Amino acid sequence: MNSLTFRQFIRKFRLVDWVMAANLSIRSKIIVAFIVVILMMSILNVVLLYSSLTYSEKYNTIVSNITTANSINGIVKTRIDSEMWDIVAGKVKFDEGKQYEIINEINRNIEGIMNNVSTAENRTRLDVTLRTMNTLKRYVDQMGQQIREKRPVSENEAVLEEIRGVSSLVEDNIQEFILYEMQSTEKIKTEIQKSYNRWVLTNIIVLGIVLLFSTLAAWVISGSISKPIRELHKMTKSIAAGNLDVRVENKNVDEIAGLGMSFNIMTQKIKELLERSIKEQENLKKSELKVLQAQINPHFLYNTLDTIVWMAEANKSEQVIEIVRALSSFFRITLSKGKDWIPISDEVAHIRSYLIIQKIRYRDILDFKIEVDENILEYKILKLTLQPLVENALYHGIKNKREGGVITIRGYLSENDTITFDIIDNGAGMTEERFTEIQAELNSESNVVAVKDSGFGLNNVHKRIRLYYGNQFGLKVQSEFKKGTHVSVLVPMER
Repeated sequence: MNSLTFRQFIRKFRLVDWVMAANLSIRSKIIVAFIVVILMMSILNVVLLYSSLTYSEKYNTIVSNITTANSINGIVKTRIDSEMWDIVAGKVKFDEGKQYEIINEINRNIEGIMNNVSTAENRTRLDVTLRTMNTLKRYVDQMGQQIREKRPVSENEAVLEEIRGVSSLVEDNIQEFILYEMQSTEKIKTEIQKSYNRWVLTNIIVLGIVLLFSTLAAWVISGSISKPIRELHKMTKSIAAGNLDVRVENKNVDEIAGLGMSFNIMTQKIKELLERSIKEQENLKKSELKVLQAQINPHFLYNTLDTIVWMAEANKSEQVIEIVRALSSFFRITLSKGKDWIPISDEVAHIRSYLIIQKIRYRDILDFKIEVDENILEYKILKLTLQPLVENALYHGIKNKREGGVITIRGYLSENDTITFDIIDNGAGMTEERFTEIQAELNSESNVVAVKDSGFGLNNVHKRIRLYYGNQFGLKVQSEFKKGTHVSVLVPMER
């Protein structure tokens, strides 16, 4: 089969499509093909191994039988005859002789050989030999009886001749058994040679089949890989052209199908990220507008100017200078020449200016403390992050408490390269219902900035931080009714 014919064969039977339709991964297909090849080769060699072990076991059994039979021939004639002659001659007493031990040893060896004999003929020979050994034992018993009865020596010698004759018969039977067993070894040798020849021929045939199967499997599996990859490549070109609605369709379950599924997920994610990016940009614009509206609050400005007028009329020039400087600094940092990022030192100055102004206005109810680590002052922070929270602490915490209170601002380095600010007040705190509502808003996955609130609340600050820094940053709130509120701001270290 030449190359052209091979391709036509594969296309005719649609083997690539058939393999792709099989719900197997590429790894599984390769493993299946590998297992088929291994099985085909292994079965053949297992059969050969089994056949070789079988013949080897038969051969070893025959050799063992011949060895045992030879050992029997070495004792059945020599030792029995010699032992019985010593008894008749009076050299050994009958009861002290080893004649029965010898007979029992021979019988055990013969019975052991019988368990391993494969041919019925040799089994019959051994059975005849055992019966002959029984005859030998009877003559030995008779010898013992005559000796105990003190019969004449001539009678004992007559029995001894019978014993010698029977032992010779046993020896002849064993010799005949050995001869036939040796003939069996020749038969086994011939069978082994025939089996080896069959194995060589079968091995050549199977090897040819394995080579053909391996070639076919390699061609088909490579086709089942290259075809979906070409389709995937076509889709990537379409996406590169800007079409994010294309999807890879693959009904298989292999790695290429998994890649196609991941490709579809990636395309969908890119589309969603583009849409989300557009929405986040809109939210950022709303957030910036909202925060500027909160800072350029006409009521705050009117009230501050009224305070300045009142102090000027009261000839409190030093306080007028202080509040005017604070107001100037407050709006200067609020504008910051249009910058979104300012040093933490400026942000701290911004809330200090705000609190100075408010302390002058609410001198009977407000006090504040700012404790910020000097090591973090050089880092950058998103402008107008802290002031809305301080304002929230004043208007919703301190002002709602009749006897007034203290606002404490702390800033320090925390774990994982994070800067933490704590805005703590001992004001009115939140009711359990309000606290639950605030927590639900902070835990919401939505980053949409609300514009319906009259002030810039905790939720909008939280979402603004997440929009700029990421969802791992933001606010953490703790509050207890009539005891106060603790807001923590987590931002990354930005130089």
